[in-house]
Amino acid sequence: MTAPTMTLTPSAAKRIALIAEKQARPPILRLSVEGGGCSGFQYKFDLAEAPDGDDMVSETDGVRLVVDPMSLELVGGSVVDFVESLGGAAFKVENPNAAAGCGCGSSFGI
Repeated sequence: MTAPTMTLTPSAAKRIALIAEKQARPPILRLSVEGGGCSGFQYKFDLAEAPDGDDMVSETDGVRLVVDPMSLELVGGSVVDFVESLGGAAFKVENPNAAAGCGCGSSFGI
């Protein structure tokens, strides 16, 4: 059995690189999952200084996406994108494991 992977789109990688540069931090996005939100779980995004030893690491255009093992069980196989629309701009997780989601796209249910 292979470990689940995650993908960062070029659009998301470009946005993370821009944010990291403005904050003088490494271009590493940490995606984690916390209890809460409208649907049971919510996505949390942070810039990280470095991956932890047991993190899953994916790289796109020099930008790394890191996910801890517990969160990876809930979001493995997902694609992280950055979308801009009339309603604003946000990171969006396309999670194949989510059975339900909310209108804002920041929480999900399994």
